[in-house]
Amino acid sequence: MYTFDARIRYSEGDCENRLTMNSLLNYFQDCSTFQAEDLGLGVRYMLDRGLVWALSSWQIDVERYPEIGESVKVGTLPYAFRGFIGYRNFWMEDGGGKRLAVANSIWTLLDLKTGKPEKPSQDMYDGYVLDPKLEMEYLPRKIVVPQEGEAKPEFVITRQHLDSNHHVNNGQYVKMALEHAEEAFAIRRLRAEYKKQAYLGDVFYPVVYAKEDGCAVSLNDKTGEPYAVVEMTGEKG
Repeated sequence: MYTFDARIRYSEGDCENRLTMNSLLNYFQDCSTFQAEDLGLGVRYMLDRGLVWALSSWQIDVERYPEIGESVKVGTLPYAFRGFIGYRNFWMEDGGGKRLAVANSIWTLLDLKTGKPEKPSQDMYDGYVLDPKLEMEYLPRKIVVPQEGEAKPEFVITRQHLDSNHHVNNGQYVKMALEHAEEAFAIRRLRAEYKKQAYLGDVFYPVVYAKEDGCAVSLNDKTGEPYAVVEMTGEKG
């Protein structure tokens, strides 16, 4: 288990002075990165070995979005390794210890050159001490979308979308999808399924699928195959 304390910044808020979903995801991503760095298993360790933890899926459930200036605690814990797959929980709580959001994530360890899965090193097994997984509703990794959707204008991947592994960061897919959610829509659950990696110059062709309690966005290539699918459900109006 790993935690750090933070305070919600103005730059992380929306027009209602509350933390955005994308900023929440970034807190979670930063938390696992901080843990890896503190364990000596961070960015440099991975790059020197030509490895990357590629995200396969997110499920983020929100009970309340904290307000700008509010003090919070962010935490993460790995709870299982299965071959080349790693499973990790995240959470955010307020100053009184009440849970604000909880998440589940599934990661695949890949060789950067071959793109093939690799089993974790002994250093990783030793460093990432497993804890019991958190209580939450665990949904399947795969996201099913309706048959009919609305195509949106395509756009090109630029350098601002890339991370240190030179592919599109997982949070960027979510940020792109959020641009297509209804304006008056409070997201209470976000799920993301990552299909394949995208790189500089790739072109995304978004398709939006309306659902009774939200929507799903498929970020496709020119053949209609998705790079990622993001589903958002919650409260409309």
